[in-house]
Amino acid sequence: MECLDEVVSSLSWSLVCGGLLHLWHQTWRQTAYGRYVSADRRCCSARLGWFLQEVPSFLLPLLLPLLTGDPGSGPGRTLLLCTFTLHYFHRSFIYAFLTRGRPIPLRTIVFAAIFCSLNGFLQGHHLLHCARFDDTWLTYARLAAGFLLFVVGLSINIHSDHILRSLRKPGEVVYRIPHGGMFEFVSGANFFGEIVEWCGYAVAVSSLPTFAFAFFTICSIGPRAYHHHSSSTRRRPSSPKHLERPRLSKWTSSSSMCTAPLLHPGTSPEHFCKVFITYICSMLQKLLHVE
Repeated sequence: MECLDEVVSSLSWSLVCGGLLHLWHQTWRQTAYGRYVSADRRCCSARLGWFLQEVPSFLLPLLLPLLTGDPGSGPGRTLLLCTFTLHYFHRSFIYAFLTRGRPIPLRTIVFAAIFCSLNGFLQGHHLLHCARFDDTWLTYARLAAGFLLFVVGLSINIHSDHILRSLRKPGEVVYRIPHGGMFEFVSGANFFGEIVEWCGYAVAVSSLPTFAFAFFTICSIGPRAYHHHSSSTRRRPSSPKHLERPRLSKWTSSSSMCTAPLLHPGTSPEHFCKVFITYICSMLQKLLHVE
């Protein structure tokens, strides 16, 4: 199958424009998810909802070679395609059936499934039929740095989801402030991990579709972390300072932009970087069983 350059370009720029519109939309209306969903909405169970909305991004990149009859061979394509589908395999078949989250509005599921279908096609088609890799591509430092960021982001995301899941017993819908891991530094550690993950993937591939996807991710879930932090602060006005969590990003409605990450009051960027690197090393030691 030939590369559909116009389709790839159109979908990529649609992600950029869609991200900006979604960013602007969240300055005056909060996205309905989790505990922010009103009781009168038509909803689906969290487990079925997560599966239905995420699985298209897992299946489409795998079905494209079968449907087009062109596998797009090469270690670069295979490696990056497996990296992309790894995230959505976890979301569709592991996270979806472990989650103890609240029901998801049907409208959210439909829009998320449409997005995952289009993005799954975009990323899969670009990798299989458009991307070109030379013989020395696997030795690029950019690739190593991108994969390291992806693995770190994926680890933070999975670990943070585990912490959030452990706060509730089956059937509970109460909210508790999470502790441990990156939640010691950002209130939306799960969001932070996913942003790091897709930024790393964009660095590894270095293409318009991947950077557009990373940009859309920042515009989509970055403001959620701010709303999450603000809601927790309003609901616990008398909470001690050590129970408050710094938000992932500062949200300024006047400029409709997400600024740099906001750290705990009194925490310097240098200290955050040192702790972040230590956190990465500790995770790698556990993975490699290094004492």
